[in-house]
Amino acid sequence: MSANVREIKDADFADLVKTGVVLVDFWAPWCGPCRMQGPILEEVAAAVGDKAVIAKINIDENTASAAQFGVQSIPTLLLFKDGSVVKEYVGVQRKDELVKTIQAQA
Repeated sequence: MSANVREIKDADFADLVKTGVVLVDFWAPWCGPCRMQGPILEEVAAAVGDKAVIAKINIDENTASAAQFGVQSIPTLLLFKDGSVVKEYVGVQRKDELVKTIQAQA
């Protein structure tokens, strides 16, 4: 994990997403596609700068947040704006798609 992508836990989740634009990646270390998404999120974080927070939550260690949002497949990426989900992605996503969607919300 870099300084650009935050690793969060269930206890941090509600506070993190309640204001601003936040992209959360629900992932697990054993998931191949999740490992592919990681470097892409680093690029997204660098591209959007302080317009949005990019975060990852390990669903094996933080089951409550995944259950709350009905995450059944990983990677699942949820884009929040001021506490509400405005976009959901399932599967590996391209940098340009994520950046475009984040910039439209910022």
